[in-house]
Amino acid sequence: MTVAETYIKGGSFLIQENSPENIFTPEDFTEQHQMIAQTTNDFVEKEVLPKIEEIEEQNWDVTLSLMRKAGEIGLLAVDIPEEYGGLGLDKTSSMLVAEGLGRASSFAVTHGAHTGIGTLPIVYFGTEEQKRKYLPKFATGELISSYALTEPNAGSDALSIRTTATLSPDGKYYILNGSKIFITNAGIADVYITFAKINGEQFTGFILEKGYEGISLGKEEKKMGIKGSSTRALILDNVKVPVENVLGEIGKGHKIAFNILNIGRFKLGAGVIGGAKAVITESVRYAKQRKQFGKPISDFGLIKHKIGEMAIRTFVGESMVYRTAGLIDGILSGIDKSKPEASEMMLKGIEEYAVECSIIKVYASEILDYVVDEGVQIFGGYGYIEEYPVARAYRDSRINRIFEGTNEINRLVITGMLLKRAMKGELPLIPAAQKLTDEIMGFGSAEEETTGIFAEEKKMLRSAKKAGLFVAGLAVQKYMTKLEDEEEIIGRISDIIMEIYAMESVILRVEKMLARSVKEPMDVYIDIVKAFVNDAVIRVETYAKEILSAVADGDMLRTYLTALRRLIKHTPVNTIAIRRRIADHLINAERYAL
Repeated sequence: MTVAETYIKGGSFLIQENSPENIFTPEDFTEQHQMIAQTTNDFVEKEVLPKIEEIEEQNWDVTLSLMRKAGEIGLLAVDIPEEYGGLGLDKTSSMLVAEGLGRASSFAVTHGAHTGIGTLPIVYFGTEEQKRKYLPKFATGELISSYALTEPNAGSDALSIRTTATLSPDGKYYILNGSKIFITNAGIADVYITFAKINGEQFTGFILEKGYEGISLGKEEKKMGIKGSSTRALILDNVKVPVENVLGEIGKGHKIAFNILNIGRFKLGAGVIGGAKAVITESVRYAKQRKQFGKPISDFGLIKHKIGEMAIRTFVGESMVYRTAGLIDGILSGIDKSKPEASEMMLKGIEEYAVECSIIKVYASEILDYVVDEGVQIFGGYGYIEEYPVARAYRDSRINRIFEGTNEINRLVITGMLLKRAMKGELPLIPAAQKLTDEIMGFGSAEEETTGIFAEEKKMLRSAKKAGLFVAGLAVQKYMTKLEDEEEIIGRISDIIMEIYAMESVILRVEKMLARSVKEPMDVYIDIVKAFVNDAVIRVETYAKEILSAVADGDMLRTYLTALRRLIKHTPVNTIAIRRRIADHLINAERYAL
């Protein structure tokens, strides 16, 4: 048994050309995908949104009732294998559910914690007995799950947890002592996926049940946003956990923690894109009906700029999310899920795209932050009033840059993981960077001819890839193994990498749309590509200059800057007119209509 024989290697987008037919886009959704999306949207519209205030007021009976209704229609079972009462669907389906719930405020957090970090550790690491005991009840919502990793002194540094586990004299139990904080679903959970160090050393996963003696909870945290989700501390005082509730291998709990976070980042990206679409729709409708100086504010240029840019970024984020879903589904398609080692192979497949998962988490969460901020601005003073939907969206958005590993940690992960793969020879980044540096500092190579509607944009994409390799290569050359201490430089390299993935994703998606003529009018999608690539290349050039100024000075810096200018020869497009046209498309439709 192997993963799919042919697949695109994770991170390879930096050094190779990709074609539209090799990527998955929302226009490729099957009938089943569309049905799942519709089921989710109907559930949110008819069941969740009418009760959103009760949810926000922490009426847990309402939340639990909705979770069980979600279970009845399969929305808790997408990632659970069929033999354990689930649907066993692909990751694209899972992303569509996450996106649909993205506008469900706190309920989306409750659902996501249960179906993701609360369920998947048992799906991938549980014994047969654990799977049969818990997963069918997770699928229906009879049991609600949670994930307890963070401690007062262990956040991003998860391996420094202090919770201990000691084997009882009779060998039947592990005795757990310690405390966990910021546990989503803690107040309504029946199960806690928990981590402790056996004998203070072996980092290990455990499955705890609510009724175990010695488990208590702290008070509900008073949060800035996502107020309708339960967040409490989990206190463990000599909790006796049966040895059969050890999750995974003893001393290998880090495998659970880090692999599950990869999937969490991936799903978070879809959820925030769903939230962004909802905020854009609310903002457009408000801008059309709100009049100032005798006309709707949607007629004013600066409001159109906001709507246009909100739409551009959201469309690009969606393109990145489903491109990555397609990559993961592609690599998982060759796995025989009936084999005992299937779970391990699936995790390896998902890990192949850990870089792309971190990219999505960072880029999409920052897209949503931009969208909600501009949404409040469009609503003006009303946007600051709680009865208007953008106020809640603004507060709720902020957690996404902290969830699933902070954006700072994920920026370190993106570049760090690519460099590790390069050092191991798994990804030929080093020879590519060396070859490029030789070309740049010598006579250069002949410029590739590109034709078609996106000829200039593809040229800019190639330039961005070369600029990224150029500055990353110089940073590695200067700092060598000490580069990991230069976090600001690593962060900027990651910013360039993210812009490259974003540019390529949207170019290839719209090229694929053009080839198929799947949506009309196509002009708006062409505009999105041209505006986004125009601005992304400017950002790449700025980040590259910042890195160059950190790795060189004097004549050498001037030489490098000259080389960068040769790489990025950029003629700006009229993004003012483009954003107006995109905004008008949404204003006429009175919603996010892309």
